[in-house]
Amino acid sequence: MQNYGTILVVDDNEAILTALKYCLAGTFERVLTLTSPDRLLAQLEQEEVNIILLDMNFTLGVNNGQDGLVWLQAIRKHHPEIPVVLITAYADVSLAVRGLKRGASDFITKPWDNDELVRKLKDVLDAADDLATLDEVEAEHIRRALDRCHGNLTKAAEMLGISRQTLYNKMKHLQ
Repeated sequence: MQNYGTILVVDDNEAILTALKYCLAGTFERVLTLTSPDRLLAQLEQEEVNIILLDMNFTLGVNNGQDGLVWLQAIRKHHPEIPVVLITAYADVSLAVRGLKRGASDFITKPWDNDELVRKLKDVLDAADDLATLDEVEAEHIRRALDRCHGNLTKAAEMLGISRQTLYNKMKHLQ
């Protein structure tokens, strides 16, 4: 069985943390928990973490997910290499979309199905292990520049900081 390293679970509900510790213990070598996100960034400086499972709500009586989005942004800024999966009992499609647009790897609702939760976490980590080749990264970057410039080679080349001819040659090579 493959070992998936260390997961950090951040949730203000101790019962949820206990349940997740039991659920994830067979999949992860270490299951770290925090009841408050206040020490989250400090914890990431002290521990090597492979994935974070982050609750969306930490302010008593507020269930709009804004807390989770703020902490997601902080994680993305300081540790962009660590995948973050959001979890909440107050889910709606718009919150999930906002989380994914801001860099979350996936979104899980409470109550969760244990097998589905583990599968999603494994899928996120497996996908993170699939490194793209340099050519694939360059090709995607060129495609995005061309899309942004609506196909205008001159503008895309300027955006990429290369000559129009170099861009043209790279595009020929990609085909």
